[in-house]
Formats: sequence, structure tokens, C-alpha cells
Amino acid sequence: MTVAPGTTTGILVLAGTPIGDIADAPPRLAEELATADVIAAEDTRRLRRLTQALDVQPAGRVVSYFEGNESARTPELVEALAGGARVLLVTDAGMPSVSDPGYRLVAAAVEKDIRVTAVPGPSAVLTALALSGLPVDRFCFEGFLPRKAGERLSRLREVAEERRTLVYFEAPHRLDDTLAAMAEVFGGERRAAVCRELTKTYEEVRRGSLGELAAWAAEGVRGEITVVVEGAGEKAPEKLDAAELVRRVRVREEAGERRKEAIAAVAAEAGLPKREVFDAVVAAKNANAAG
Repeated sequence: MTVAPGTTTGILVLAGTPIGDIADAPPRLAEELATADVIAAEDTRRLRRLTQALDVQPAGRVVSYFEGNESARTPELVEALAGGARVLLVTDAGMPSVSDPGYRLVAAAVEKDIRVTAVPGPSAVLTALALSGLPVDRFCFEGFLPRKAGERLSRLREVAEERRTLVYFEAPHRLDDTLAAMAEVFGGERRAAVCRELTKTYEEVRRGSLGELAAWAAEGVRGEITVVVEGAGEKAPEKLDAAELVRRVRVREEAGERRKEAIAAVAAEAGLPKREVFDAVVAAKNANAAG
């Protein structure tokens, strides 16, 4: 749909909602719920409970916007935005579009040059990361793993050497299988944390090795789950004998590198002093001359 010249377009507001404790609702959320022209909600029943808890009476139209109707409803909402409406998008918990409906609508709005803004709110990803006790300086969010065992293992193998801390969402009835798969791929001693029911009455953060956590989860776990896994450690340099060092230098020389540069490169690969590689090359040359 092309917006007619001179038409004032609306604005799409992504609103973070509490992941547990309703008192965590951002102050602007109530105002946006009360004034939006259209509220697109992942679950209208949960929206009703949220507005009641915040003592808010929405003035705008409320429509459902969930995985099953996201594709079909997006054009309708973009049309409302193009016509000047203020559209508020809320999901069941946390920030829309982060493992929740919203990405399609944001992408469609951006394509039409419609302004998109946000009401920042609680995040299970950042909350779990902060509580995990694992490194937080660099991390990556992997969302939900595939349900099928083979696909799950394949996805985990893709990040087996990832150095950053990994964050996952998981359903409670699949947690034991997921932790067992992680222990298989990452190693049972890799540190992790299972964060359950964050900010709710029965909040629990269970820390330990993947092997320990898999055994614990086998007994059954309930609630909303976020799993944080330590990144892979730095791999120790491969231990190479003198013959292999000489062979690698020779390969580089044959490819056009000067011996000095070849020795330096092989030393860096092997994590050794350049002198050690140089001595191996000289020893091999002397041995060949003597032979």
C-alpha cells in the first residue's frame, strides 16, 4: 500500500510487558494502553487481565495478533498505521518480536517508512543472563531450539565452539531432553544456569554443570524456563612434533612465502616461539645434508 502524499502516518509502539511480577510494568505502559487507537495483543484474555491489574480502560480497538494470524493481520495493521493510527503491540510477556509475534509487523512498517518506537520493559533474556553468574560481557540469544531431537543436536553443534555466553528459551516438558543434548554436544562439565519463573513467587535459579542440571531436570520441572550456558573455552594450541612443523613451513614456502614469514606463521598457529620452529627447520636441513 502506498501512502498518499501529505498523509500523516501513525506510529507503531512495541510495549514490553511484565514477565512475572505486575509491579514491573513500565510506567508508560498504562498510558499507552489507555490512549492507543489499536491494541494488537498476542492473547486478548491476558491483555484484559493486564489492563485490570493496571486499572486501565483501553479506548482503542483491541485485536488479536499471534503466530497463527500474524501473516494475515499484518497488512490490516499497516493500513491502520498508514491512515494515522497509533498501534500498540503487546505480547504475553516481555518485548514483542523477541521470540514472540512482532517481527513481521515491524518489518512491514519500516518498509513503509512508518515510525516504530518502543516502551522498554522486562526481559527474560537479560534477567536470566544477569542472574546466571556466567560471563555477561558478550552473549548471544538463540531463542527456542527445534523440537525434533536430530534438528536440536544439529543446531547445538553449530554453536559448540561459540565463545560467547548462550541464552535459550525452553518449554518445561522439553527441558530434560534439551539439557541432555547440551551435555552431549558441549560437554557435561560446561557450566550453565536454569532460570525458572523469573520475578514470580516461585522464582528459582539452578546453577551447575550441564550434566548436573540434566539429571536434576529429569525429575520434571515446571514454569517458564530460560537457560544460560557458558561459552566454549579457548582451545589449547595443537601439539605438533618437529616433523609436522617442518612440513608446514615447507608447504608455505612452496606456496611462495619467504622462510622467515613461513616460520613466523607456523609458530603462531602452533602457539610456539619462533625460535623453536626455526630450530626444527635447521635440524631437518642438517639431517638431510648429512644423509
